[in-house]
Amino acid sequence: MSLVLDSAAQDLLFREARTANTFTDEPVTDAQLQAIYDLVKYGPTSMNQSPLRVTLVRSAEARERLVQHMAEGNQKKTATAPLVAILSADNEFHEELPALFPHFPQAKDAFFGDRAVREGSAALNATLQAAYFIIGVRAAGLAAGPMTGLDFEGVRKEFLDDDHTPLMVVNIGKPGEDAWFPRSPRLEFDEVVTTV
Repeated sequence: MSLVLDSAAQDLLFREARTANTFTDEPVTDAQLQAIYDLVKYGPTSMNQSPLRVTLVRSAEARERLVQHMAEGNQKKTATAPLVAILSADNEFHEELPALFPHFPQAKDAFFGDRAVREGSAALNATLQAAYFIIGVRAAGLAAGPMTGLDFEGVRKEFLDDDHTPLMVVNIGKPGEDAWFPRSPRLEFDEVVTTV
């Protein structure tokens, strides 16, 4: 194999990593979340847009409000995970571009003056960052349970505003008893890759 990353790290991040459905009650600390962010913030986005925003749901009251917007099969695990994160796209990300893309500060208006253009770009690039976030959670030795089975508009109204579009909810923690479903099949290289 021609990968530089050692086998144990490959297992941690990919081969042995799974979507967790149960968690222990061991808390996820702010220091762990800071370390995750400080790693994944370096993942590339177009023009360094960095539109991902993370809303941590820690209080019992907020958790109860969130659970009401989750699909039935996701409610129990969201109610019992040590930490839940709502990942969203900031549709006003362009306001940060003069600082994030300083060699072309005009990009804010030249490319992203139109709201529809911003929303499309924010959705794509924040979804890239959401994937980095999941890998970062795994790198911290925690399990992630990303879910899109939810009432997106309900979550937006309950926790965000008109400038933020929810992408997914991620349960975070140490895996609990019977945390894993059997691994589903994956497509093989030749089924995915075409050379032209």
